[in-house]
Amino acid sequence: MKSFLAGLGIGIGLGVLFAPMSGEDTRNNLTQRASDLADSARDLVDQGKERVRTTVSAIRGQAERFTGGQQEPTGTEGVGVRNL
Repeated sequence: MKSFLAGLGIGIGLGVLFAPMSGEDTRNNLTQRASDLADSARDLVDQGKERVRTTVSAIRGQAERFTGGQQEPTGTEGVGVRNL
């Protein structure tokens, strides 16, 4: 993924250098492309978060089925645990 983004950045940079556009058009184009790239990155992060949530939920469900839905106290409840 990093290689793709690096290649994309290099391609955009070379395109800007050799494109026959005015400075204002070039700036507007760069702004739009940067915005599109940021939106894509946010979407990927959101998809990753959702996959993690789904996986954690599935694992919890399997663990509950395995243990019969009963949890034995360990004395560490609530210590360092965050909800996703």
